[in-house]
Amino acid sequence: MKSATGTRRRERALLVQLRLSGHIELEELEELRLLAESAGAEVCGTIMGSRQVPDAATFIGKGKAEEVRDAVVREHADLVLVNHELSPAQERNLEKITSCRVLDRTGLILDIFAQRARSAEGKLQVELAQLEHLSTRLVRGWTHLERQKGGIGLRGPGETQLEVDRRQIRERIKKLNDRLKQVNVQRRSRRKSRHKVPIPTVSFVGYTNAGKSSLFNQLTASSVYAADQLFATLDPTMRRLDLPGKSAIILADTVGFIRHLPHDLVEAFKSTLEEVAEADLLLHVVDSANPERLDQMQQVSKVLAEIDALSIPQIAVFNKIDLTGEAPRYERDAYGHISRVWVSARTGEGMDMLREVLAEHFRQHRQRYRLQLPPEAGRLRALLHERFDVVSETVLESGGWQVALSLEPAQFAWLRQSGDFREAYLLAETESVLAPTGSCP
Repeated sequence: MKSATGTRRRERALLVQLRLSGHIELEELEELRLLAESAGAEVCGTIMGSRQVPDAATFIGKGKAEEVRDAVVREHADLVLVNHELSPAQERNLEKITSCRVLDRTGLILDIFAQRARSAEGKLQVELAQLEHLSTRLVRGWTHLERQKGGIGLRGPGETQLEVDRRQIRERIKKLNDRLKQVNVQRRSRRKSRHKVPIPTVSFVGYTNAGKSSLFNQLTASSVYAADQLFATLDPTMRRLDLPGKSAIILADTVGFIRHLPHDLVEAFKSTLEEVAEADLLLHVVDSANPERLDQMQQVSKVLAEIDALSIPQIAVFNKIDLTGEAPRYERDAYGHISRVWVSARTGEGMDMLREVLAEHFRQHRQRYRLQLPPEAGRLRALLHERFDVVSETVLESGGWQVALSLEPAQFAWLRQSGDFREAYLLAETESVLAPTGSCP
């Protein structure tokens, strides 16, 4: 809809929040407001109600539905956003009573995802989730097409328009699933290629708008889209990050989570979320300035459990300390491992410390290896100095070298497969790197 000036007018949305069993969830209402604004709507009013259990016909009850109808007229609302998951019948009944388009929480999130998707895979995933959601909402046919007319000998009920639509949606869902399977095979192939290189993967996870993309940009000097809105980033982005001690990681920025994340979305984004499930370490980014941060962390854990990623090691990164006045710091757990870090992606405070924390985490798994190289292994020696952490080197009387290396298991496995390596070069003794150089003080 366009205004007199020719610019597209923002839809006016009326928010509806029901308190069930007397539990006040004002933070969820604020989140609905942020979702509406992220979708491009202008919030024109709020209606709250309280019930012990949802009404089967309208969810919010007939009296509250009539109150919503009056508010729609008074506020000139174009859309009613209900902060709950509605059944198709409840959505239809509310539209009849209010004479206004009604969208539940799942439909709103799907709309935002449709706006944010940029890659071909992201668009396929969003369309699949939308069609899965729509397939349950085809509860009315078109009165102008009750039956299709056939030729002589073919006249009969035929398919109603509703049945035609359902069949077309089923066919489209099947095509989307087939295309996503192909994309998933390609993604697995790329991941397999990455695994051939001895570089671990670290994935950002966290509640939406916690600052994952801003943190990603600070660490990698990238320009991933970051904004103060929900679900600013959908498509995963990967960058290499060099760490102190001649080690490197692949950082992956992924979609943010949210409470009551629609199951259809989790299913549709399974292939993308595999980047999280296959990671060697998760950086759980938390908005330290948000009073609901503990609840948000629990919501993230629920999604991680759904994709079987809870067993992956995690470091909690409390972002936005510029808003809380805290200083950059980190904490260790009972085993001496760093478990929490406080930083600011906006000001850059704590970024060097975070790089050291990441380097220390992966050095925990390193072993000390000793190689004795003959003079003709000069190319291998140069490779060791270029790619790995050479702890010490001694020149032998024969003109060769004895080299001590600090390597992660994946690095050593890659080294053994390189063309210049010989098993005879490896001396028998290896030892754990208990106090790696350059570790966090």
